[in-house]
Amino acid sequence: MSKVVNPFSHRLGILRDWRHRWFASGPQYTQFLKADILLREELQRALRGMFVDAIEFERGAKTLRIIIKTSRPGLIIGRAGEGTTKLKNRITSFLKKKNLPTPDIKLDIEEVRSPESSAAIVAYMVAEGLERRLPFRRVIKQTIEKVMANRDVQGVRIGLAGRLGGAEMSRREELKKGRVPLQTFRSDIDFARERAHLPYGEIGVKVWIYKGEVFADRPGNAGAKRTSAPSARS
Repeated sequence: MSKVVNPFSHRLGILRDWRHRWFASGPQYTQFLKADILLREELQRALRGMFVDAIEFERGAKTLRIIIKTSRPGLIIGRAGEGTTKLKNRITSFLKKKNLPTPDIKLDIEEVRSPESSAAIVAYMVAEGLERRLPFRRVIKQTIEKVMANRDVQGVRIGLAGRLGGAEMSRREELKKGRVPLQTFRSDIDFARERAHLPYGEIGVKVWIYKGEVFADRPGNAGAKRTSAPSARS
């Protein structure tokens, strides 16, 4: 029987690294895990609409480093860094409100150079088009054409589920272009989910983006470099 696995977790330790990087034991582990889950949910609410690709956490003994990858860093930083200061204060007050440890917080904002190759940003672009009440088929087709125009992308697949077009019954629609090999470990696939909030309900958005196969040098070589190959036929 086949099982559906998240493409990100399917490649952990092979092509992907953990998004939460720290070590703890005993009651400290429980506190850190609870704080990370609640803080990620809060940041996703606070940063919605700012084209965020990924949020990563790194913890030290008394520090918490939050790495936010976005295609529009100016929206988060603000004028003279006002945005980052407000975000830090919001994080600190949120942790105090939940009775969680409040470490020294450091914010790193990293710019995503090619947003069309980021599944999270593309999923938000689709959700934004649906929230503006544009026809869902046009939104999918235009987004796929925009993504496939990027040289790094070799395949894209977008799926929608919900009351599409305001219909009474929910249904699924999916469109695909290029190759999206989900079972191959070396295939570099970016995956993301998003929700479009509409007056008649929510529409779920799923995006898969295939960026080619990642090859490394021989296993015995230390520090093997990863290079992207266009396809197995070349």
